[in-house]
Amino acid sequence: MNTQYRHLTLEERIEIEKKHDLGFSCRAIAKHLGRSPSTISRETRRNSWRPSRENASYTPYRDPALHGDELTPTQYRAARTQKKACERAKRSHQPTRLTTPKAITYVENKLKGGWTPEMVAGRVRIDFPDDPQMWACPETIYRFVYAPKNRDRRLAEYLPRGHKKRRKHHGRKVHSSKIPNRVSIHHRPPEVNERATFGDWEGDSVVGVRSVGGGVHTEVERQTRMMFATKVDTLTSRDGVDAQKRIFASLPPGARRSTTMDNGTEMHLHTELVTELGMKTYFADPYSSWQRGTNEHHNGRLRRTYPKGTDFSQVSEEELQSVIAEINNQPRKNLAWLTPYEAFQEQLDSLRTGQCCTSE
Repeated sequence: MNTQYRHLTLEERIEIEKKHDLGFSCRAIAKHLGRSPSTISRETRRNSWRPSRENASYTPYRDPALHGDELTPTQYRAARTQKKACERAKRSHQPTRLTTPKAITYVENKLKGGWTPEMVAGRVRIDFPDDPQMWACPETIYRFVYAPKNRDRRLAEYLPRGHKKRRKHHGRKVHSSKIPNRVSIHHRPPEVNERATFGDWEGDSVVGVRSVGGGVHTEVERQTRMMFATKVDTLTSRDGVDAQKRIFASLPPGARRSTTMDNGTEMHLHTELVTELGMKTYFADPYSSWQRGTNEHHNGRLRRTYPKGTDFSQVSEEELQSVIAEINNQPRKNLAWLTPYEAFQEQLDSLRTGQCCTSE
C-alpha cells in the first residue's frame, strides 16, 4: 500500500496544542486527528520545551532546591511551531538558484576568467561573507550553465572540459609500451601516495595536431598542484626527457623528489632523471589515467585554451607560460583557497630555511 506523507497543518497543530495542554497522550491526540502516534510523538519531542515557573520564555529549567527532581511541564505552541516548520521547508529540498544580477555577473566573470564552478563557489563566500544571496554551490553553478534558458550565454565552453552537455568524464587511454627499468606506481612509497611529501610530480604530454606532431610536456606537483609546462617539437623519448630536465633542473633537489608518468614512448629515457637529477620515476598502469588524476585534471584545464587539434607550432613559449601562470594563480579548495603558486612558494621558502616540507 502506497501511503503519501502529509505535513501537519496549522489547524492540526492548534489541536495538538489544546490536547497537549489538557494532558492528552500522544496516542490519544493521534487518534483524535487520524494520525500515526509516531507522528505526534515526533512533533511534540521536536517542538516542545520546558519553561521555568517564573518566565515561560526560559528553556529548559530545573530548580532542585524547590522541586527536587521534578521538571516543569513541557510547552507546545502551534503558531511558533508552524513558523519554524515553514522556515525549515524553505531551507530544504529547494535547490539554490542564481537569481540576483550581481551574483550572475560575478559567476559569469569568474567562469570566463578560467575559474571552475568549485573555485567560484568557494571564493564567493570569502568575497561576500555577509551576503548569502551571492552564495552558490558548485552544482548550482553547473545547473545555471547548462539550463536551457542560459544556452545563449555560452558558458559551457569556459568549463574545464567545455562539453556542450553534462556527461561522465573518462580518462584518455594510452598504449602500453616496454619501458626499460620501469618502476610500477604500486611500488611508490605511501607518503607519496598520500601527498605527505613535497616534490612529487605527475607528468604527461598534451598532444598537438597529428599532422604536425609535437605538443606540450606538463608536470604537476602533487601536494601544491603547481603546474609546469614546456613545448616539445616531437613526442620522441629524447624531446620528452629533455623537456622534463628543463623543468626540473631549475628546482632545488628537495622540490624534485619523484615523478609519476604514463607509458608513452616519450618516457623511455626516464632513467636520465634518475642518474642526472637524483629523482625517482614511477609509471601508472596502462589505460589507468586516473592514477595520475592531478596531472590529467590540469591537462584538462590547459585544453580549455588549447583544444585537441591545436597546432602548437603556432603557439609561442611565452604565450604558453602566460596560460600556465593563469592556471597556477587560480584558488583551489584543497589548498584552503590558496593558489598553487602561493602554496608552492611556501614550500620553497620552507626548503630554503631548512624546515621539513611535508603536510601536517
